[in-house]
Amino acid sequence: MRERIIDCGNGFWNIRGSFKLGGLIEIGTQASLVRLSDGRFVMLDSYTLSPDLLAEVDTITGGRENVVAVVNLHPFHTLHSEAMQRDFPDATHYGTPRHVRLFPKLKWGNLTANDPALWATFAPDLEFTTPDGVELIPANEKIHCGSVLAYHPASGTIHVDDTFNYRPPRSEGKSGKLGVHPTLSMALEKRAGAASAFRDWGAGIVTRWNGAERLCAAHSGVLTPKRLGTTNLSDAMRDALAGAEKKLARHERKHS
Repeated sequence: MRERIIDCGNGFWNIRGSFKLGGLIEIGTQASLVRLSDGRFVMLDSYTLSPDLLAEVDTITGGRENVVAVVNLHPFHTLHSEAMQRDFPDATHYGTPRHVRLFPKLKWGNLTANDPALWATFAPDLEFTTPDGVELIPANEKIHCGSVLAYHPASGTIHVDDTFNYRPPRSEGKSGKLGVHPTLSMALEKRAGAASAFRDWGAGIVTRWNGAERLCAAHSGVLTPKRLGTTNLSDAMRDALAGAEKKLARHERKHS
């Protein structure tokens, strides 16, 4: 995976990085750099930036001291937390409760990344959400469906780690599809109403974020309607949620 920064326009840059599953299979990872309306910058997720990427970030931001916050959005994306705090010592770093627990010696902000009180400090430049009805930090660390999703209205860009992912085309000449993470069934809270809560949450973000033009996915790159074979991103998200309906119905039958 070639490390690079993709300019998504209007103050949003997606950083594509390398991550090898089991140390062998390259699936990539991401972070994003966002310019706030007051000229300051926020980093979404952590990544160990090469000297060349750091220099590019410095050029964009005018200096690393202008990056005021790093918000780690996925509880199981933790490999780069230490490097990020080293490279951006002036920023306030926010993590999920799992980040804070795994790295107690790092300096963390008073609020966690999944706290709506933190989200409010970046409004209206950024909007955040977590899926309702889904465990954010399940005991089974292979369940990665839950995360904090971020939306940057100015560029029409959604940044998401794992909750939505890309399913490659099955044959040449076809388009890939957007899907909900395959661990959804295991991620749903084991209670009545969890499936309907997730369903309502999904419908809500499709409506609220209907201006989105692209989705930056951790392991799939920058996904556009053209790449997904749809006329707009809302349709792709709606189709992904519809594709999860069998799992939701099965959960409802089990927890009625």
